[in-house]
Amino acid sequence: MSRTFVVEADGGSRGNPGPAGYGAVVLDPETGQALAEAAEYIGTATNNVAEYRGLLAGLRAAHALDPEADVRVRMDSKLVVEQMSGRWKIKHPDMRPLATEARSVFPPGRVTYEWIPRERNKHADRLANEAMDAGQAGRPWEPRDSRAELDAGGTARSAAARAADEAADTAGAASAAEPKAPPAGWAPADLGTPTTLVLLRHGETALTPQKRFSGSGGSDPELSAAGHRQAEAVAAALAARGTVQAIVSSPLRRCRQTAGTVAARLGLDVRVDEGLRETDFGAWEGLTFAEVQERHPEDLAAWLGSAKAAPTGGESFAAVARRVALSRDKLLARYAGRTVLLVTHVTPVKTLVRLALGAPPESLFRMELSAASLSAVAYYADGNASVRLVNETAHLR
Repeated sequence: MSRTFVVEADGGSRGNPGPAGYGAVVLDPETGQALAEAAEYIGTATNNVAEYRGLLAGLRAAHALDPEADVRVRMDSKLVVEQMSGRWKIKHPDMRPLATEARSVFPPGRVTYEWIPRERNKHADRLANEAMDAGQAGRPWEPRDSRAELDAGGTARSAAARAADEAADTAGAASAAEPKAPPAGWAPADLGTPTTLVLLRHGETALTPQKRFSGSGGSDPELSAAGHRQAEAVAAALAARGTVQAIVSSPLRRCRQTAGTVAARLGLDVRVDEGLRETDFGAWEGLTFAEVQERHPEDLAAWLGSAKAAPTGGESFAAVARRVALSRDKLLARYAGRTVLLVTHVTPVKTLVRLALGAPPESLFRMELSAASLSAVAYYADGNASVRLVNETAHLR
């Protein structure tokens, strides 16, 4: 007989759209004990998008506990409950893919939805607010620091929280100099196999050594001879490791060529994801930084000062972050527990690393990312992420 879980989820936005976050908790229906919690600050979003992200996180957490379980979802969002129950149409383009992902976590018929009043959804609501508070303070939400269950009136702390306390006590007894709270992503509880995204920047094009802006609105250059050599080198390195189970690529030619070389070596197919394309640099496409500074000084100053500023006719880093985060969530749902190679560009790779670290947008300007370099982020069932690798180029030396 299959297990049954209750998932309570919520999301909020301080501005709608504005700084947003979600929270979700998986409960034992018999005891009411919290079995898993998830929360995350997601940047600027609407209430409804945050609610859907909370639902998705809760379903993933339940799936990590038991993929054969039946799930009863309880939310105070009438919109999400009615749409996921199939009684209302989903018209908003930002919510359709999230709903599709949520339906893919468990087989049809395993999940039911129930609307509850807000006062009965306090645990998830407090998790969402904790995530927003943490995000606006420039730090990630950490399960160990959460008071959501206590503040919501719960009597039993989650198994993960208890395990964290025990691990911290043991570490403190061993050495008073060691930190008591493990960093985010170092969860002492067994959260199952993480989903690992290995991030590969494409090989060089003719524009790469010239340091010219080359985004998704330009000439779509192909790999240079050096770029093809880099692709072969990284393919050999990944084949030696033997961990990649699937390959997803940006639609741009330089990525598809790099991915094709790796796929041929590993015997895998390549799936294309539009969300992994590079920033559209608009009027700056093909120019060097110095040329942009000379021709578009005001635009450049605004762009350097705010993630919401975009080159003329182009795309802001904030917009890129939204679509990259959406692709990330789709991929985590599709490839749960697997290792996936994403062949993409500078901005998407830096964005995924930044989001995993909970770092501010300006951190994008403080990361170096070489052509054909590898980075990696592992994502756990409790919503935490662990950056494993950044800008590794040993295979090119």
